[in-house]
Amino acid sequence: MNWAMRLARPGSFAWLALHELRLAFRARPRKGVARWIGYGLLGLWLLIGCATGWALRDTPIPVLPEMLIGVLGASLLALTFMTAQAMIGSQRTLYESGDLSLLFTAPVPERTVLLAKLLGIAGAIALTYATLLLPMVVPVAILGHPQLFGLVALLAALAFAAAALGLALTLAIATLVGPRAARTVGQIVAAVLGGAIFLGTQLVSHSDRRAGALVALFERLRANGVGSHGLSALPGRAALGDPLAIFILLGGALLLFVAAGSALQRLFLSGYQDGGMRLSRSKPTGRASGRLFHAGLTRTIFAKEWRLLARDPALAFQIVVRLIYMAPLLFVAFGKGHTLPLPATLAFGSVFIASQLVGSFAWLTVSAEDSPDLLAVAPVGKDEVDLAKLLAAFAMAAPFALLLPIAIATQTVLGAAITLVMTAFGGAAAGYVELKLGKPGQRSTFVRRRQGGVVAGILSLLIAFIFGGGAALAVFMLGGGLAQLG
Repeated sequence: MNWAMRLARPGSFAWLALHELRLAFRARPRKGVARWIGYGLLGLWLLIGCATGWALRDTPIPVLPEMLIGVLGASLLALTFMTAQAMIGSQRTLYESGDLSLLFTAPVPERTVLLAKLLGIAGAIALTYATLLLPMVVPVAILGHPQLFGLVALLAALAFAAAALGLALTLAIATLVGPRAARTVGQIVAAVLGGAIFLGTQLVSHSDRRAGALVALFERLRANGVGSHGLSALPGRAALGDPLAIFILLGGALLLFVAAGSALQRLFLSGYQDGGMRLSRSKPTGRASGRLFHAGLTRTIFAKEWRLLARDPALAFQIVVRLIYMAPLLFVAFGKGHTLPLPATLAFGSVFIASQLVGSFAWLTVSAEDSPDLLAVAPVGKDEVDLAKLLAAFAMAAPFALLLPIAIATQTVLGAAITLVMTAFGGAAAGYVELKLGKPGQRSTFVRRRQGGVVAGILSLLIAFIFGGGAALAVFMLGGGLAQLG
């Protein structure tokens, strides 16, 4: 991409756009274990795509209503995730990017800067899904089904539309709630938007206790022609190579993209200027500094980490996402009319989710430490510091760790106690791994979370499975599991 930038005029839209796309590409792990694992998985996925393309080279792909409806559903699902990703990218561009002050003082039109930034967001979104989709689709298209190149156009259209919608939502939130709350509220909205379709399917399936609730919905859509006729059929027809559908979708997405860059440039500039202002309600004074210190090192570090965790906007995204994907267990646990013995299942879900939360929070306390050098030379024990950080992580995760044990307690109090004990052990183990393997970095420049932490992530996941499985087995045996199997 550097050679392309040399051909473009410095400061032009093409030059800035290529620079943003290069930054989006560089945001991926490029060193260490993560890079080689990624290359290996990508190569394996490409081999599967080539084998699939070779097997289907002489097999025609019919255009069936079921396929068109499926593509419509997948497009809507992808659009929600992409828009959530675009909102997070827009927030980082507004509040965490360090180059906007330089770009806005350069002899470059503001609209050009905004469109280039927006194209970088769209490129980052498209790169994520292209890695999953293209190694499978492109070999099949090359080996006999060129109409499937329409999926590439559909992916580009969804990325352009999502980037425009994500920026619009981010600026709307910043205008409504102000710069102080915009980041936290934006993270919550992004999390809810990203899990909206998943949560909707859970509500549908639990509002109708029949096992075929979603199947019935699919049949209703097919009977009404949704997804197979009219405008709703455009995504499916574009994915299968219909030139008119590709032109309408891709052209409309590009128009929306350009319109967003043109219409929102004033709001974008205002949001950037407001984001650079001091976000505290009052200027710091020495009178309140006494409350920042406590008797004992553990209490002081605990209070400091708790405040930093509570003020971190990205935690809102992590918490809300986990609550959304905990929703099926909560629906079953607190819903009416369920007859299945669920304590063991709930125990596994509780320990798994809670230990992952504790691990994430503990990782954040060490990886986003602003003063690691000060702690390293301070006359205090590292174990005591780590204990205080781990306690802060436990305190942050505690309200969510109690949800499912409360449901378990309605059937077996001892099972709920076992679940809490296993949650404590699992959270402590996951937190210990994160504390030992995490690398400190300044919180003010902490943007790419979890980058490179592959080993710690795998170990934390393994710990969650082990302790969650142990809790589920203990609760199952407590409820007479062997007798039920017999």
